[in-house]
Amino acid sequence: MPDLNVGGQAVIEGVMMRSADRVATAVRRASGEIEIQSNDFVSLTKRKKFMGLPIIRGAVSLFEMLVIGIRTLNYSASVAAEDIDKAEGKEPNNKSNNFMLGVSAVIAFALGIGIFFFLPLLFSQLAGVKKEALWFNLIAGAIRAAMFLAYVWALSKFSEFRRVFEYHGAEHKSIFAYESGEDLVAENAVKYTRLHPRCGTSFILIVVLLAILTYSISDTIFYLITGYPPALLTRFGIHLLLLPLVAGVSYELLKLSGKTRDNKLTQIMIQPGLWLQKITTQEPDLSQLEVAMAALRSSLGMEAAAKAEAKKAK
Repeated sequence: MPDLNVGGQAVIEGVMMRSADRVATAVRRASGEIEIQSNDFVSLTKRKKFMGLPIIRGAVSLFEMLVIGIRTLNYSASVAAEDIDKAEGKEPNNKSNNFMLGVSAVIAFALGIGIFFFLPLLFSQLAGVKKEALWFNLIAGAIRAAMFLAYVWALSKFSEFRRVFEYHGAEHKSIFAYESGEDLVAENAVKYTRLHPRCGTSFILIVVLLAILTYSISDTIFYLITGYPPALLTRFGIHLLLLPLVAGVSYELLKLSGKTRDNKLTQIMIQPGLWLQKITTQEPDLSQLEVAMAALRSSLGMEAAAKAEAKKAK
């Protein structure tokens, strides 16, 4: 099965799909219709030669996906808020909704850095192993992984988030159908697994493991230069600065795992990420697969091509 240049993300009652030159988000409205927002998008890694170099492209892609992800989540949330306003007989206030969503995204990002990045360092320091770089980062990495697992497990227990996880499964199944050369209709995606080796969940797991090695080396170098281990805030700053490097290398490893998914060694190495996806994805129904397929077709320009053909026929 080929590893094609298409990826996506689950959003509120929908799916975002990104191809090489387009981003499309399909959302199921309360009325039952599927609303699609589609925009041209060519990555900086394609437009700037330097940014397309290995490792650098991973850091750039991570930043781009953060921006795209926040935008598409805000779009799906604004559609949901609009439907709620309509159901309650209120006039939709998109400006107010968008402002609050923007503020929420900033707060959520700051909390994410604080909880998943700073707190593990603090707990490791409290454990009294700050001089042993490897042990310090092993403990921090274990705490970070445990917190992430607890977080996604807790989310899966809420019905609203479970639906997002179902759309996540629909995204994966749709991509598998596309990679297999199937016609892009929901019925063709049903038979595929919801666990994909190139998933962002697997990416996070690779980041956690690679961070242990990278940060152990950086802490050791700091100790050799200064003669003392880095203080908590200094360590936090250094680790944060090295995050793009960790993300870049992790991106290359994730891409490699997608291209060599039939290799026995690769299959062993990607198993933890696939196990984790049993929490972060759930089996979707046919209506959710329809939304994912609508987003995928739009991201590939197929909807626009069909409309153009219909116009010509008239």
